[in-house]
Amino acid sequence: MSKTDTTEQQDNLGEAGAQLSTAPVEERASVIGGPTLGVVGWVRWFWRQLTSMRVALILLFMLSLGAVPGSLIPQTSADELKVQAFKDAHKTLTPLYEKLQFFDVYSSVWFSAIYILLFVSLIGCIVPRSWQFVGQLRSRPPGAPKRLDRLPAYTTWRTEAEPEQVREAALTLLKGRRFRALTAGDAVAAEKGYLREAGNLAFHVALIVMLVAFAWGQLFKSEGGKLIVEGDGFSNTLTQYDDFKSGSQFGIDELEPFSFKLDSFNGTYEKNGPQRGTPRTFEAAVSYSQGGTDKKAVIRVNEPLEVGDSKVYLIAHGYAPVVTVKDGRGKTVFHGAVPLLPIDNNITSTGAIKVMDGYRDKNGKKEQLGFQAFFVPTFAGAGAGTMFSQFPALDFPVMALTGFHGDLRVNSGLPQNVYQLDKSKMKQFMDASGNKLAQRMLPGETMTLPDGAGSITFEKDVKEWASFQISQQPGNGLALAGAIAAIAGLTGSLFIQRRRIWVRAVRGEDGVTVVEMAGLGRSESAKLPEELGDLAVALTADAPPAPDAAPVPPAEDPAPSGEADK
Repeated sequence: MSKTDTTEQQDNLGEAGAQLSTAPVEERASVIGGPTLGVVGWVRWFWRQLTSMRVALILLFMLSLGAVPGSLIPQTSADELKVQAFKDAHKTLTPLYEKLQFFDVYSSVWFSAIYILLFVSLIGCIVPRSWQFVGQLRSRPPGAPKRLDRLPAYTTWRTEAEPEQVREAALTLLKGRRFRALTAGDAVAAEKGYLREAGNLAFHVALIVMLVAFAWGQLFKSEGGKLIVEGDGFSNTLTQYDDFKSGSQFGIDELEPFSFKLDSFNGTYEKNGPQRGTPRTFEAAVSYSQGGTDKKAVIRVNEPLEVGDSKVYLIAHGYAPVVTVKDGRGKTVFHGAVPLLPIDNNITSTGAIKVMDGYRDKNGKKEQLGFQAFFVPTFAGAGAGTMFSQFPALDFPVMALTGFHGDLRVNSGLPQNVYQLDKSKMKQFMDASGNKLAQRMLPGETMTLPDGAGSITFEKDVKEWASFQISQQPGNGLALAGAIAAIAGLTGSLFIQRRRIWVRAVRGEDGVTVVEMAGLGRSESAKLPEELGDLAVALTADAPPAPDAAPVPPAEDPAPSGEADK
C-alpha cells in the first residue's frame, strides 16, 4: 500500500485514524497527550474536593483534634499565671509550644485555617443539596415498576372491587398515612420519609450556626474576676476587676451597667462519712442594682445572677481574718479583713498582710510592715503534728504570723501579687532571744512586735469572701439553639427511612381485580414489610379478598440486594 493510500485512509477515519499512525513517537506526542486542566480546571477540582462530604468530615475531625492541646495545655486567654508556671516548669517544651501556638490554640493561625475551611466546606455542601432537596419536594413520586413482585416487600390478592375503586381507596389510605401519593396509570405511587434529608440538612446548618456562634462569642465576649469580702461591693467598670479579658471586637462601653454587694456567704459541709468536707450549701446572698432598682438574689454554683446580657457566677470561697495593726505609740495604722487564698479542699489558706502607709518606727521614721499569714479554719490541735486544716468550716480557727519590716516595694512601678510579700528589701523581726519572730494565734490574741515596733491583733471576727466571674457571652444562646437543632437533625437522619409504596389494581383475565402492593426503601429495614402488611390489611376494608381467593399473604421479607436490583 502506498503512502498516499495510507494518508487517505487516515483522513477517512478522522481523529481516531490519526492515532493509528506509524509515525515516530516524537511526532505523535501532541496527539496522544491528555488535556491539561488549566487554572480554572484546578480551581473547580479544588472546590469539588473542599465541598465534598468526605473533606467536611475530615476537617471536623481535625477541628476536634486541634482542640485537644487547648484542653490539656494552659491557655493565655484563660489564665496567664498558669501559662507562666507551665513555662517555668517546662523549659524544653516551651519554645516548641510557642512556635506551634499551643498557648493560644483557639486564636492560632492553624486552628483558624481549619475553622474557616470547615465553614466554607459546610456551606458548599449545603447549598447544592438544598436545591436538590427542593427539587425532590416539587417532583412527583416515580411510577410503579412493571414487575412489582421483584421488589423486597411484596403482597397480592384478588378482589371483586373495581380497579378504579381500589386505586381511589389506596390513594386515600396512603395520603391519610402522610405519604405523598398520586395515581399514575393503573397504579398509585406514594413516597414518604423526606424528613430524613431535611434532618441531614438541618444537622449541617446547625453546625454552621454553632461555628458562627463560637466566632461571635470569641470576638465580642468579656470575662473578668472579682474577689469580694462580706460587706463589700462591686461596680461593673473596668477598674473594679481583679482580672479582665475580652474579645478583639468588644468595647468597654458595652459593659452592662450594674453593681452588687455581697451581703453574706453561707457554706455548710458534710461532717461524717467518706464525703466528709464535701460542700452541701454553697451560696452567696447579694443585693444588686440596675437602672436605679435595688433587688436581692442568691447566687449558687451553676445558678448565676443574670443582669441584662451579663452573668455573675460564684466560683470560689475562702476566709478573710480581721486584723488590727498598731505602731509603737498605740496608733492604729491598719484595720480590716484580709482575704487569704485556699491551698487545699479544707481551705487551709495563705496570704500577706501589708501595711503600706501611716506606720512609723520607734524613732519616728516611715517604714512599711508585712506579715506572712497561714490560716486554718479548723486546727488539729497543739502537738498534732500538722498545721493544715482538718475541716472546711470555721470550727477552730488559728492563724500563724511571721512579721517583716522595711520596704514592700509597692512603689517600684512593677506589678506585685497582693497575696505575696516581696522580701527583697524587708527584714524579719527578731524576738529577745535572737530568733525569728513567729506566732500561732487564736482569735482575740495579739502578737507584740519587738523593740517597741507595735503589735498586730487577730480579731475575733473572721469574715468570708467569695470570688465571682462576671461574663458576657453573646453567642451562648445561638450555640445552644444550634446544638439542639444538630441533635434533632442527626436523630431524624438516622431514624427516619425514605421509602416508596406502589399499589397496582388491574382487571384479570377472569374479570376479577388483581391487587398488587410493593415497597422499596432507600436502605434495608425490617419495618418496611411490617408497614406494607399493615397497609394491605387496611386496604382490604375497601378491597376485600374475593370469596374464592386466598387470604392476603404477608409481605415478603426483604430480598437480597442482588435480587432487588434485577
